[in-house]
Amino acid sequence: MAEGMMKAFYGQNVYVQSAGVRGTLDVDGFAVSVCEEMGIELSRHRTRSFEEMQEWGDDLSGFDLIVALSPASLRMAQELTRHAHIEIEYWPVLDPTDLGAKREEKLAAYRQTRDQISTRMQARFGVPQEI
Repeated sequence: MAEGMMKAFYGQNVYVQSAGVRGTLDVDGFAVSVCEEMGIELSRHRTRSFEEMQEWGDDLSGFDLIVALSPASLRMAQELTRHAHIEIEYWPVLDPTDLGAKREEKLAAYRQTRDQISTRMQARFGVPQEI
């Protein structure tokens, strides 16, 4: 969700790569839905693991900033960059994956996470360009 929002908000001004602790994952359908509400298309997006990024040639030392959205990703980023000078920020956001029993409850949780990420991005990187 965060990578798609960064690209939509800030376009070609930044290079963004989404990475997770686990292997390649399709983006959750609820994340796709709540981002579509903002005009952001995520259906073709995939998340790689940190290890896959390195295998594909995305050396973490080439990045200026890693934003971790979970304690597990923060620990992994700190471990992988312990010998590199890369800024790491932790943005604790709601993990909506297991919240809500009904579709509307789940969508509400994903919207809350989406809005938390959006607020953090704007506070850190400024007002987004037109979507």
